[in-house]
Amino acid sequence: MDEEIILEEELIAAERAIEAARLGAAITKRPIRKLPNLRPPVCVSPSTSVRDAVTAMNDSRTGCVLVTDADRLVGVFTERDVLTKIVGKKIDIDATQVAAVMTPDPECLTLDDGISYALNMMSVGGFRHIPLVDNAQHPTGVVAMRDIVDYIVDLFPEEVLNLPPSPAHGIAREREGA
Repeated sequence: MDEEIILEEELIAAERAIEAARLGAAITKRPIRKLPNLRPPVCVSPSTSVRDAVTAMNDSRTGCVLVTDADRLVGVFTERDVLTKIVGKKIDIDATQVAAVMTPDPECLTLDDGISYALNMMSVGGFRHIPLVDNAQHPTGVVAMRDIVDYIVDLFPEEVLNLPPSPAHGIAREREGA
């Protein structure tokens, strides 16, 4: 009886190791361009008003806009910038240019960098969005934490999407803030 339990536990451990290896390979060996939900970047100029930048974020349903000058990335303006630099401050959002409150010269990646680099940068830097640029610093996209989470869910749909009902782990019916 004890041997059966041990064998079953070893089988479960082996299955988990296989799943972990599959996830590791999917993250470390694939470039960002393979993420299925990447969208084109939403760009604004440095002279764009804060109100218009926030409107662009809301209209595109994204958490950031890239700030470009002559089609080159010069900054990023995110939801976090709104919360830490705008809300509760005496700022005229119609008169204030996004250049005054953006994060200048953000860290970037390219579409050919690995998903693992994006995860590392997000984890170490505390970022939720990373601008993607080409060799000339022209924006090519933005990778969001949500893109990576959705990718992982797509890798393990059975384990994530088919959870048994649990009152203690209620699943939100609406998006946060909706």
